[in-house]
Amino acid sequence: MGNTAGYKALYDGWKADPEAFWMKAAEAIDWDEKPSKALFDKGDNLYEWFADAKCNTCYNAVDRHVEAGRGEQTAIIYDSPITHTKREISYVELRNRVATLAGALRAKGIEKGDRVIIYMPMVPEALEAMLACARLGAVHSVVFGGFAASELAVRIDDAKPKAIIAASCGLEPGRVVHYKPLLDGAIDMATHKPEFTVIFQREQEVAELKEGRDFNWHGFQYGVEPAECVPVEGNHPAYILYTSGTTGAPKGVIRHTAGHMVALNWSMKNIYNVDPGDVFWAASDVGWVVGHSYIAYGPLIHGNTTIVFEGKPVGTPDAGTFWRVISEHKVKSFFTAPTAFRAVKRVDPKGEFVGKYDLSCLKTVYLAGERADPDTIVWAQDQLKVPVIDHWWQTETGWAIAANPVGVEMLPVKLGSPSVPMPGYEVHILDEAGHELPAGELGAIAVKLPLPPGTLPNLWNAEERFQKSYLNTFPGYYETGDAGMIDEDGYLYIMARTDDVINVAGHRLSTGGMEEVLASHPDVAECAVIGVSDELKGQLPVGFVCLSNGVNRPHEEIVKECVTLVREKIGPVAAFKLACVVERLPKTRSGKILRATMVSIADGKEFKMPATIDDPAILDEIKVALQGIGFAK
Repeated sequence: MGNTAGYKALYDGWKADPEAFWMKAAEAIDWDEKPSKALFDKGDNLYEWFADAKCNTCYNAVDRHVEAGRGEQTAIIYDSPITHTKREISYVELRNRVATLAGALRAKGIEKGDRVIIYMPMVPEALEAMLACARLGAVHSVVFGGFAASELAVRIDDAKPKAIIAASCGLEPGRVVHYKPLLDGAIDMATHKPEFTVIFQREQEVAELKEGRDFNWHGFQYGVEPAECVPVEGNHPAYILYTSGTTGAPKGVIRHTAGHMVALNWSMKNIYNVDPGDVFWAASDVGWVVGHSYIAYGPLIHGNTTIVFEGKPVGTPDAGTFWRVISEHKVKSFFTAPTAFRAVKRVDPKGEFVGKYDLSCLKTVYLAGERADPDTIVWAQDQLKVPVIDHWWQTETGWAIAANPVGVEMLPVKLGSPSVPMPGYEVHILDEAGHELPAGELGAIAVKLPLPPGTLPNLWNAEERFQKSYLNTFPGYYETGDAGMIDEDGYLYIMARTDDVINVAGHRLSTGGMEEVLASHPDVAECAVIGVSDELKGQLPVGFVCLSNGVNRPHEEIVKECVTLVREKIGPVAAFKLACVVERLPKTRSGKILRATMVSIADGKEFKMPATIDDPAILDEIKVALQGIGFAK
C-alpha cells in the first residue's frame, strides 16, 4: 500500500493552515467578487466561510462550462426503467432550459431571498428547478416527493415559500403516487399560502390545475425573457433541507452559497476521484442530502456528467438494474446506500446478474447513509472486483466527515470503518463529561469547531435550536449524535446513533456491533438489533433477522445459531438471547431502519407514525413478532 504521505500531507497541511488550505480550494470556483479571506468568526460558536465574496451557484454549475467551450458535453443523463425513458441533456441545453425557467419564475415575482419549495420525483426537471432558483438567488427547499400532506404543510409553514414547484405524480414500481392531491391538501392545511404553484405534468397522470394559482410548467415558460445569473453574497443561503427531527418539528439545515461550492467541488476529485467529463452516479433522490450534494450540485459544479435515475435496485425490472446503468452510461464512480446492495444481494446472492454486463468502466463504489456491514462490503467487492469504500457524513455536514480520499491516495480499507477524517474535520471521541477518550474506546463522536465549508452554519430561523441540538452538549464542538471510536491508526468506526448504544447491566454496548455479527450468518440477508427495557438489566438487546431468498430451514434453528454467534463474537456480556425472524424491517424511504419506533412498540409506548416510513403495515408485523417473544404487550 506504500506510505500514507498523500493523505497525511494533505490533512496536516490543512491543520497547519486552514485559511490557506480553503483559499486554495476556492480558486477552482468562478467568483463575481473574490473572497478577501476564508473564515469569518461571528462569535457565539457561529462561523461563516467566504462570506464577503459574490458568486452564483447556477453560473458555476452550468454557464461557466458552456463559456469554457464544453457546452456539448452531457450534463444530465436521465434513465427511468419505470417509464422506459432515457435522455441526455447537454450543458448548453441545460443552461437554456434553466435560464428560461428562471425567467418565468422572475416574471411571476420570484427574486433573491424568496423561498421556493420543490416537490418532485427523480426527473431532470427537479434539478432544473433547483438550478433556476439558484440562478435568481432564491432559496429552494426540496421536499421528498410523496411525503405526506401534513409533513409538507409543516415545511410550508416553516420556509414560507412564495411558490411551490411540483410534478403531477411520482412513479413507484406498480403504482402511481398522486403528488397533486397531496400538495393541495398540504396548502389547505398550512397557515402560510404560496402565491402560486408550477406543475410539471407527467404523461402518466395529468393533474387538475386550480385557476389563478396553479400554472403548467411549459405554458408558464412560454415567451418569457431568459434570466441571467444573479450574484449573491458568499453567506447567502443556497437552500434549506429539512432533516426529520426524531422529536418535534423538522430542522431546516441551511447551506451557504460559497462554502457549499468550494467543499463540493473539492470533494469530487479528492474523495470520488473523478475528473471533469467523467460520469458520476449517486443512486439516491433529490429529496435527500446525497441528492443535493452528489446528484445536483457537486458533479455539475465540477463539470461531470450526473445520472438522474428513476427506479429501484430490484424489481425495475430485476436485480441487474444497477449494473445495466453503470455499463450503459460508462459510470466511473458509483455511490449508493448499503440498503440498496443488501436488497440486490438478497435477490441475487450469487451475483448472477453482475456477469451479464461489462463493468470495466467502473473504478470505485462508495457507500453511505447508514452503517455498512462488512458482509455487504465483502459481497460487493467480490462481485464487482473494485474497491468498495464506506464513508460517513450527515445531512447537516453536506459532504464526508470521514472517507478514504481515493483521488489523493487510496488508503488500506478496514472493514467496518469509513476510514479517516477529511480536511476540515478534527474528530474527537468524548465521554459524557466531554473528556477525550483513548484509542479503541466507545464514546460520542464530536467535531471541533469551526466546521469546514459546505456544512451547516445554522438552522433556518432557529439559532437557539441550532445551539441546543448541536453545540451545547460539548462546548467548542459540534455533536454528531453518533457513537463510535478511533483506532490506533486514526481510523474512525461509527457504531451506532448515540441513542442506539444500550446499557446492559452497566455495560455500554453498541447495537451496531451486534448487527454486524448477525449479518455475518450465511442465511441472514438483513437484520436490526434494538435495546428493549428490562427490569433486571436496564436494557436487553433483541434481534430481528430477514432471511435470504431460498432459505427454508426451521426458524428456531437459525435464531439459535444467531444467539450463539453473538455470544461467541461479543461475549455473554451482551446478554443476547432474544431474536425473531421477520419478513421485512420497517424503513424510511431512504432506507434507514426505524429502530426507535421498534423500541417504542417493544416497550408498549405510544409513538407517532414516522413521516418518512416506507410501508406502515410492517409495524404490525413487527408487533406480532415481538409478542411471540413476550414483548409489545
